[in-house]
Amino acid sequence: MIDFIERHITGLPDWAEQPVLAILAAVLGIVIALLVHGALFRVLNRVAHRSTSEADDLVVSRLYRPTRWAFVAMGVVLAARETEALESVWERFAPFVMPLLIGWVAIAILHAFVEAMIVRADITVENNRNARRRRTRLSIFSRIGTFLIVFLTVAGMLASIPGVREIGVTLMASAGLAALAVGAAAQPALKALIAGFQMAITEPISIDDVVILDGEWGRIEDIRTTYVVVRLWDDRRLVVPSSRFLEDTFQNWTKTTSQLLGTVFLYLDHAVDIAPIREEYTRQITAHRLWDKRAQILQVTDCRDQTLEVRLLMSARDGPTLFDLRCEIREGMMEWIRREMPEALARQRVLPTAPIELAATPSMMEAFAGGKGLPDVPDGKAASGHQTH
Repeated sequence: MIDFIERHITGLPDWAEQPVLAILAAVLGIVIALLVHGALFRVLNRVAHRSTSEADDLVVSRLYRPTRWAFVAMGVVLAARETEALESVWERFAPFVMPLLIGWVAIAILHAFVEAMIVRADITVENNRNARRRRTRLSIFSRIGTFLIVFLTVAGMLASIPGVREIGVTLMASAGLAALAVGAAAQPALKALIAGFQMAITEPISIDDVVILDGEWGRIEDIRTTYVVVRLWDDRRLVVPSSRFLEDTFQNWTKTTSQLLGTVFLYLDHAVDIAPIREEYTRQITAHRLWDKRAQILQVTDCRDQTLEVRLLMSARDGPTLFDLRCEIREGMMEWIRREMPEALARQRVLPTAPIELAATPSMMEAFAGGKGLPDVPDGKAASGHQTH
């Protein structure tokens, strides 16, 4: 290949022959590399499309761009072996380019593997606990692996600079002070990184878990190495440091299972008959589409000054379903009570404890003396006034 190029540029001046040869060799090497890369990925795309799994398509699409540039670098390397001018130029850029390409390909392979595993972990099914745990671990380890690859790539690129390498040797010589300085400066980052490892191992939360945090109900939407994104019920996002889930208390409604128990409280009159209400509750809950048939109890749980507290216990397959079930049962029971048993609704009673006396006024005395009689007053008050007279 190089001999063919040299034969066609023999007419150039000596000072231009080597640069032109290097450029033509590099271009030829890049073209051949791109042709080989295109043919290879055309075959891979056909194989991936014939497969029923989406994981193959994700892997091929993730690897296309970084491997393309890796093939270009490989073509330049092969061309530089045949041309001294191109080899001298490539040696200057290789310490920067090669670590960058290797890191890019490594990150692409990692992300392709993670995305392929996430596709297999379907969380749309009803019993998705294992799938959510798998997605959580993959998400955390993907971010930790990406951080390590980027760190090593940058370190490899900086190590090729003589000045930076000498600074590194000097710092290693004074390792005590350097360790203290680096440890103090990197404490937040190291704490977040360690928290990410701890969350991946101990699993206090998983993707799509239902949690109660700061009095807010939401689902775990994303888990990063330094923070967690919680999607609240009204589509707001609550961003929480990862360390908080390891150090503070919070509620996780789907830690072991998504099934939950819930209650509805009714406050009724003391004189209410509980049996018809229990029968109506049984009829409504057994016919309800959201009930999972695990728990259904009606109990009088408290007797207050003005009302009886009646608790309706019910169960559902997850938190959102339980919330809807509680609201609909509460509405249905109150509607039935208002229609069929209005006497069961709570009311206030005011009972007099002693007769009320009404003193006779001068005007009343004058009316009585004139034969007009006393004005209309309640019986007890009239009797009291007659006695006073």
